[in-house]
Parts: sequence; structure tokens; C-alpha cells
Amino acid sequence: MSTYNYEVTEEQAKKRIDKLLAEQLEEVSRSQIQLWIEQGHVTVNSKEVKANYKCQAGDNIQWSIPETEPLQVEAENIPLHILYEDADVLVVNKPRGVVVHPSAGHETGTLVNALLHHCNDLSGINGIERPGIVHRIDKDTSGLLVVAKNDYAHIHLSKQLSEKRVERKYEAIVHGAIPHEKGLVEAPIGRDPKDRQRMAVTEKGKPAITHFRVIERFPDYTHIECALETGRTHQIRVHMKYIGYPLLGDPKYGPRKTWDTNGQILHAKKLGFLHPRKKEWMEFETELPEYFTEVLEQIKKTY
Repeated sequence: MSTYNYEVTEEQAKKRIDKLLAEQLEEVSRSQIQLWIEQGHVTVNSKEVKANYKCQAGDNIQWSIPETEPLQVEAENIPLHILYEDADVLVVNKPRGVVVHPSAGHETGTLVNALLHHCNDLSGINGIERPGIVHRIDKDTSGLLVVAKNDYAHIHLSKQLSEKRVERKYEAIVHGAIPHEKGLVEAPIGRDPKDRQRMAVTEKGKPAITHFRVIERFPDYTHIECALETGRTHQIRVHMKYIGYPLLGDPKYGPRKTWDTNGQILHAKKLGFLHPRKKEWMEFETELPEYFTEVLEQIKKTY
């Protein structure tokens, strides 16, 4: 069982312990953390607390990750495009149309199913359905993901994500000609109160920050690069819709009359992080996939 320590800062004082840990371990759900607390796997100053405990500056939080039960998700022989792999991490280029981890309606054919066939030494922090998964991208978004092969790597990568130290850059095509060369969207994202299947900019949402710059502009479309400071669900899709430039082909957040592209034109092109054990900065970049370049060519031919 792995044990970790964290000291509460002045800025974090008075926060609930379950909320604070959820912010530090960005891809571990708050409900999972509450279960750890209930089971006695989390202590403050060596004493067990409840999930609603208000942290004090200088508190020493210690949590132990319980041993996970044997993985029940089926390993499947699905090809993987791996850019890098060692004993701690694996960087993979996820193709469009592949779901990251099993869920209702997507029990097989996911990236996790493929990873389990490739290697069985994945971190267990996120349970039997999401082994190794530190961060996610949508089914119809392609691109780079880092996978943790053990709990040590997972904790360190999650901390980098929560502290905004992971570099994540995407390329996208949006509706409309963005007049300025670059911009910043800082707007909280949460569940859409009118539709729980969608996300939206809402006062009760979690902080979300997206930077963007124009790569190429057309009369009715713009090719952009987006850099994420935070990693909220559907963040780029929601933020670009919010400022009036929804992603081309986006069936959830785009206009009714958009291109029939089988999903949004969005690719996670660049990824950078500090290796959890080597403490070396690592950067990876992919070429734009064929579906993306084909749409770009069609747009260029139109004008």
C-alpha cells in the first residue's frame, strides 16, 4: 500500500479535505476520495477525520492508496500508437473514435482494453475501469495522452496537472473568422443545468482557463491552437462555443448546420510533463491526423 503526505498551505485553509484532495489529485473523483476517508485511508495530523473536515494551514494530510482488486476489464489486442514507454509512464497517440476507458455503453474496444493487453502494470488509483488513466480526451478527439504504469507515477503526474505544470496544446478548426491573433478564455465550467449530458459555462462550475492563437484564418472558419491551463470536461469545446466560435463538426456544442465530420475537429497535438522519477522535462508532438488535414484542404479549396 502506497502512502503520501501533503501539507496544507495558508491559501487552502478552511477548505473541506475531500475538496482539497480532489483538487490535488485531479483525475481521482471526489466520491472516490470520500470513500478513502470513510474507510480510514486518509488522516490529518495522524488522526482520522470526516469528509467535511475544514483544513487548517500546516495540517499534515496523509493518505494511503488501498490495494485494488484484480482488474476485471478485458484485455483486447487492439493496435496502439506508442510514442514513448518506460517502467513508469507510457505516451500514446489515441485515434479518433476510441473511448479512453470503459463505461456504460462502451465496455470494450477502449484505450484501457488495449493498454491491458499491451502491459498489465498500470496504476490502480482510478479503480478497475480506469487503470493508468491520469487525464482523458473525448472519444472523437484524437491525440496524446500520458498513462501512469504505477501509483507513484500517477500521484506525481496528477499533482503536475493540478498545479498547471503539464503542457497540453491542441489544434482545432472553428466556425467563424476570429479577428484577433490570440486570446484567453477564463470562465468556470460545470454541468449544464438545462441538460446534464452537456457542460456549460456556469457560475457554480470549476475554474477553467484556455489560451488560443490563430494559425490560419479563412472567411468562415479559423484554424487555431489551444493551450490548456486546466482540464475540465469538454473544456475547449465549451469555451470556444462560449465566445462564439464553436468547433467545426461538434455535434454537442456546434451549430445545427455544421459539417458532417463524425465529430469535432480537435487534436491533442503537443504534450509536455516532468518525468515523475527521472525529473526530466519530456515533450512529445504528433502530426495532424488525416481527418484533420482533409478538412483543412476542403476549406482551402472553397476559397
